[in-house]
Amino acid sequence: MARHDDENKRGKPDASAKDAAQQIWLAGLGAFAKAQQEGTKVFEALVKEGVGLQKKTQAAAEDGLSQAQSRFAHLASELGTRATGSWGKLENIFEERVARALEKLGMPSAADVAALEARIEALEARLREQAAPRKPALRKAPAGRKTPAAGAKKSARRRPDGEG
Repeated sequence: MARHDDENKRGKPDASAKDAAQQIWLAGLGAFAKAQQEGTKVFEALVKEGVGLQKKTQAAAEDGLSQAQSRFAHLASELGTRATGSWGKLENIFEERVARALEKLGMPSAADVAALEARIEALEARLREQAAPRKPALRKAPAGRKTPAAGAKKSARRRPDGEG
């Protein structure tokens, strides 16, 4: 009987193992059939998810690029401002040193030259006033007397032919 019990024990496990393997095989075939049927749906769903993910990624990349461009523009502007300020300081230092060197050499400054030009213009104006011919003051003749110029005008009117 022991042998019979061993065979029954072995037979049952063999049958249940075959049944389990059969069920696994059938589940796999079912999954394969379902995947074939819904494969296009799954594929389309994956494509949609991919498109959405790509749009999000692209938007994030564009946003990052925009921020980077903004930062770069700000830095470039700041650098330009600093450079301009530095050049202005350098220019002032250069002008001051040149002015001091010219002063040591006895050269007049720009203010000295401007003052001298103003004095020259004032002197020229006074000379023009003095050199201008003075017009004699016209004196009114007493009432009843004729001036010689007035008589000459009348005589010139009397002679239209121009003779004496």
